[in-house]
Amino acid sequence: MSPLHYSLIVFLPLIGSLIVGVFFNKITNKGAQLITSSCVCLAALLAIIGFVNVALHDNALSVFVLDWITSGELNAPWKLRFDTLSIVMLCVVTIVSSMVHIYSIGYMHHDPSIPRFMAYLSLFTFFMNMLVTSDNLIQLFFGWEGVGLASYLLIGFWNEKKSANKASIKAFVVNRVGDFGFALGIMAVYVIFKSVNFNTIFANAALHSQTELSLLGYQVHGLTLACILLFIGAMGKSAQLGLHTWLPDAMEGPTPVSALIHAATMVTAGVFMLVRLSPLFEFAPSALAIVTIVGACTAFFAATVGMTQFDIKRVIAYSTCSQLGYMFFAIGVSAYTAAMFHLVTHAFFKALLFLCAGSVIHGVDGEQDMRNMGGLYKLMPYTYAFMWIGSLALAGIPLFAGYYSKDMILEAAWASHGFGAHFAYFMGIAAALMTAFYSWRLLFMTFHGTPRMPKKVLSHVHESPSVMLFPLFILAIGALFSGALGYELFVGHGRVDFWQAAIFVLPAHDSVEHAHHVPLWVKKLPLVVAVFGIGLAYLAYMKRKNLPEKITQACPRLYQFFFNKWYFDELYDTVFVKPTKKAGLWFWQKIDVGVIDRFGPNGIAAAAQRISRYTSSLQTGYIYHYAFAMVFGVVVLMTVYLFGIKGL
Repeated sequence: MSPLHYSLIVFLPLIGSLIVGVFFNKITNKGAQLITSSCVCLAALLAIIGFVNVALHDNALSVFVLDWITSGELNAPWKLRFDTLSIVMLCVVTIVSSMVHIYSIGYMHHDPSIPRFMAYLSLFTFFMNMLVTSDNLIQLFFGWEGVGLASYLLIGFWNEKKSANKASIKAFVVNRVGDFGFALGIMAVYVIFKSVNFNTIFANAALHSQTELSLLGYQVHGLTLACILLFIGAMGKSAQLGLHTWLPDAMEGPTPVSALIHAATMVTAGVFMLVRLSPLFEFAPSALAIVTIVGACTAFFAATVGMTQFDIKRVIAYSTCSQLGYMFFAIGVSAYTAAMFHLVTHAFFKALLFLCAGSVIHGVDGEQDMRNMGGLYKLMPYTYAFMWIGSLALAGIPLFAGYYSKDMILEAAWASHGFGAHFAYFMGIAAALMTAFYSWRLLFMTFHGTPRMPKKVLSHVHESPSVMLFPLFILAIGALFSGALGYELFVGHGRVDFWQAAIFVLPAHDSVEHAHHVPLWVKKLPLVVAVFGIGLAYLAYMKRKNLPEKITQACPRLYQFFFNKWYFDELYDTVFVKPTKKAGLWFWQKIDVGVIDRFGPNGIAAAAQRISRYTSSLQTGYIYHYAFAMVFGVVVLMTVYLFGIKGL
């Protein structure tokens, strides 16, 4: 492949988005779908070819685009970096995006704004490609903010819905909190290395491993400070505990958006960023410890909430949040390759689950509450089969993709000697139990039992068209085989040759190597709890259907705590939102209106009115008044003149 072909992987989605976005009033709906889908599918094909050349044949390269920013010592050219890490991400992004584009042809066929939707999807894909091929931190930040903008547009796509508008604003604002930390992290890195280019930073990471920075009068470890700030940025984008509240509300967007943004791409940007910066984090063990604890707590927290939700998309959204926690605590124990392995497998089975949920919603006339479903397996057999594949992969059942990647993360956590590693292992085991439970809770409530929907809706339930089922089939193949096929390359003995210099791990931190030698019970416990969780869900929702209600009545406070998402939204509303609104109202009434407007524009305008009113009163219209004024003026002028002569 030539450099042009590699560049096309990144820019083809942008070309499709611009054509449809600019000429939307001259392009039919089918034309918009054809243009955008063709561009993304071609980019996916080129990415697969690039994977063979770059990752398997070790032909990493950089493609220079233009001189971008040069100011004093700061030099940030726009270059596209194609190494194993970026080409793996490009394959994930473009393959999932191409499937979502094709799926959207069927799912959005009644929508009046199809060209706009397809243009937004392709624009998001471009920004994500830009992010993963960045060659410096500023370019990475450009892609980072671009996907934030595109996600805002896609979450709020149905802008006639107040809930969609609120969700898009919430996602945008919460991500800005994390992005502020990210921007400070980039500045800290520049202060340490005097560069934002990855090659320079990575080559000098060991030399600056003991560099200190002054913070509020104290000397702190420079790389630890920088890495913590960068991790705050990752927390926002990847919905880690504390900055996670935007993710469930983002389900207000169309289901294809959920599959693209909240399963495989944008929410994994934080994982990618930390893995890319592994040469920095390896010399900041305190930062890695924080990543471990936050990731483990996120995995556990999201799983507890997922068990109690009834909206089919929200259950899968909290599952995404939980699985991202796994990826982060894998990074925290230096199992970067395991985190990337789970990122890839998770992209396939979670995108599959989201699109299956969309297929269900499409088939039951827009219903999303699982309490109003049931008995769909005969009416939607293909969707049912694909949902089983996705759920088996998510639960980590052998032969399915999640079994290989999630278990490797847990084994690496046990094998690691890092702070909080064993805590992360047991939190991950607890999350695995709950994951299996809520996955089969979703299956049983949606597809089994007696139909609980109105007869009018039941009579119109139908399987999705082939244009929606084809992407499910492709993603199901990934959910079935990506784990077994990728194990040796990603986390096996061939991982060093595969990843080359794209990922850096200190020999003392190589938890993936030690993971292959953990005790047998450590390896088997995730499978045991997964099977137990499935059996528990079968007992509660198929055999003893009154059991969930009894448990809820026995532990009402705990149930409400989980159901209300640990009251994070209420807490933030009380601590941040309401005081901010009150402060804004006070500043508006007292400062803006009471001071600035009163003595500024409004005050000047009022003074001008008063002066003009007094001045106009002098215009009486009587000639003798004007004659008197003229005589008086002459007297004054003569007096001034005469006294002026005497003064001389």
